Amino acid sequence: MAVDVGFEPVASRMTVQDGVYQQLRHALMIGRFDPAQTLTIASLAEAFGTSNMPVREALRRLAAENALEIAANGSACVPPVTLARLDDLCQARVAVEGLAAELGAPRLSAADIAALEQIVAEQQDIGRNDSIYDLISKNQQFHFIIYRASGSDVLFQLIETLWLRFGPYMRLLSHHVAPSMKAGVMEPSGRHRAIIIALKDRDFARARAEVEADIRATQETLRGICPDVP
Repeated sequence: MAVDVGFEPVASRMTVQDGVYQQLRHALMIGRFDPAQTLTIASLAEAFGTSNMPVREALRRLAAENALEIAANGSACVPPVTLARLDDLCQARVAVEGLAAELGAPRLSAADIAALEQIVAEQQDIGRNDSIYDLISKNQQFHFIIYRASGSDVLFQLIETLWLRFGPYMRLLSHHVAPSMKAGVMEPSGRHRAIIIALKDRDFARARAEVEADIRATQETLRGICPDVP
């Protein structure tokens, strides 16, 4: 089955492996693939306009990050969603992202906060009119501005890995919330406004608490729709 999630052709031979890996990684992170979906090397190579080799290498790298599971025939499978794994991932996210937010908040510049405000404004428009995946991508941008400001490469790498493994749950969430977003009955930016207010007040403990609350709110929504299987 052909893969159609907006991949761009990767033309340069010098960057082809990284190009395939980065685009596929981002697509997984924002929930472009269904839980338990099979991704074949041939279909991905066709989508990227490349040979099989860079796709095979990208899948291997993503499997090493626990973002995919590789079958004996070389195809890859998006991990299934389970309630236990959801709770485990969210527990780790609260701990790691909360710390990154507390460390990053005092180091955010006025330009950084202005960028956060701009993202929230864009989320309002996207939530009503455009792709839910664009909205999820903006959500990632918002959080990562704060986390990068922590200055901790270790924390940021852990966060990226957690978001990558959380991708199948974002797919589940996107299907659930898209109708409410379009109808205007759900806030497209989550708790982002409250985070910005805390940052402007320079109440960094509250900023951390709001980031953690944002994660827990997503967890609670997903707990109502995630299959309760072993």
